[in-house]
Amino acid sequence: LLGCKVGMTQLFDGAGNVVPVTVIQAGPNTVLQVKSADGADGYDAIQLGFAEKKPLLTNKPDAGHFAKAGTGPKKHVGEIRLPAEDVKKFAPGQQLKVTDVFAIGDICDVTGTSKGRGFAGVFKRYHFAGFESSHGTHEYFRHGGSIGTRLTPGHVMKGKKMPGHMGAEQVTVQNMTVVRLDEERGLVFIRGGVPGPNGGFVLVRKAVKKG
Repeated sequence: LLGCKVGMTQLFDGAGNVVPVTVIQAGPNTVLQVKSADGADGYDAIQLGFAEKKPLLTNKPDAGHFAKAGTGPKKHVGEIRLPAEDVKKFAPGQQLKVTDVFAIGDICDVTGTSKGRGFAGVFKRYHFAGFESSHGTHEYFRHGGSIGTRLTPGHVMKGKKMPGHMGAEQVTVQNMTVVRLDEERGLVFIRGGVPGPNGGFVLVRKAVKKG
């Protein structure tokens, strides 16, 4: 399912233990398109839409695509590949609720876009230790140190940890547990933290490496 991160809170289990959870608004989703390996697309997948969007902010090609599925424009559109036998269970225009996909105790993976931190140094980006703050060290406390390799190969190695753009990347957190479902409000309560800011779009799907 496609969803929107609402924020974090805490619940209490039967033994009175605190369970930190992330609340995700994940319903309803609308099936916009069904793709099959036998058709023109060449692979099996379903395309989902989430969150209403003003028609005024939608271009004509997208508006036609949404109208073909019998629904209004959507802010968040995503595609999920599925086995051929599972794809046949869906049809354009079908509504998916949180209880149609998940149950309490299910293990899932959550994909989101991490918070952007701008241009960051090696201290913040890679947790470098830095240099001594005594014994004659001047203006070099937070530097990354040597990056060279002498004459051979004579250039900075690719992948070297250096200052640069941090965050704003796609991140997937695996094997998270569904603690509670609210079908009426379309909420999924997942144990632990989820990538991205409050209000950011996420994808919640069944775990691919469930232990």
